[in-house]
Amino acid sequence: MTGVLRPGHVQLRVLDMEAGVHHYRDILGMQETGRDAEGRVYLKCRDEFDHHSIILRETDQAGMDFVGFKVLDLPTLDDFEKKLQAYGVETHRIAAGDLLETGERVRFTTPSGHQVELYAEKTLVGNGCGDTNPKPWDPKVTHGISPVRMDHLLLFGPNVPETLKLFTEVLGFNLVERVLGPDGETNIIVFLSCSIKSHDIAFAHYDEPGKLHHVSFLMDSWEQVLRGGDIMSMEDVPVDIGPTRHGVTRGQTIYAWDPSGNRFEIFKEDRQPYPDHPPLTWTLDGLGAGGGLDYVQRKLHETFLSVVT
Repeated sequence: MTGVLRPGHVQLRVLDMEAGVHHYRDILGMQETGRDAEGRVYLKCRDEFDHHSIILRETDQAGMDFVGFKVLDLPTLDDFEKKLQAYGVETHRIAAGDLLETGERVRFTTPSGHQVELYAEKTLVGNGCGDTNPKPWDPKVTHGISPVRMDHLLLFGPNVPETLKLFTEVLGFNLVERVLGPDGETNIIVFLSCSIKSHDIAFAHYDEPGKLHHVSFLMDSWEQVLRGGDIMSMEDVPVDIGPTRHGVTRGQTIYAWDPSGNRFEIFKEDRQPYPDHPPLTWTLDGLGAGGGLDYVQRKLHETFLSVVT
């Protein structure tokens, strides 16, 4: 892992900041780490070392402003900027400090219409467990559903094959799994990894560009996913799908909505593909009756394909 390391942050649009902060901080169990002059609120999960992974911005339309990936260092950031430009992608440098505790960022637009950025520097605030003889977890910050980290995103938009090429040929991601369209050849959903996770980001075909399907948060275990479902019920969080298992990625999951209608997921990783592993292929029928989406009920939930922000 010497290029793109991981998803680092996502800026979400919320309709009511107070309700959004209550959801992500108090129910989901993130830590609030700052607020800026624009009124944005920054949060991190309990086992994340960087200053933030979620940024909330209040506006009149839910969705995602941008997603950021952390790269190894500043020379790597410069190198990716040159590679993107050589590939024909327009880039834009954003000055350090535009986001709290974050260095320079290089932003570009994917063929699917999403704003993606790369950065190398963000203040390390730690996970509260110490650096020497560390604790396994910090009881002072563990509350609510309490995910380990912000794990991945699924984004909806057009031009999935072109977006796949950009991420694999320029950014160095691996295609881990894919869903084929009705013609049995075209990729309509792709799952991409810059590590050995089942996916760090995924893209699915949708006619409108730049749509958010969900942000996913990693849990320690299937038991913790179920405990999270209990908390969702106690707090009247509307659930979309689950608890269940995916066939695709083998993830154990619950999908639900935040107060603004942004879908989020709590998820237990259950597959670690190495870069030399061939991608797994699912047919469109397999996504539904084959259990790709919901392995327990073996059906394709209508909301999964139609509700985005």
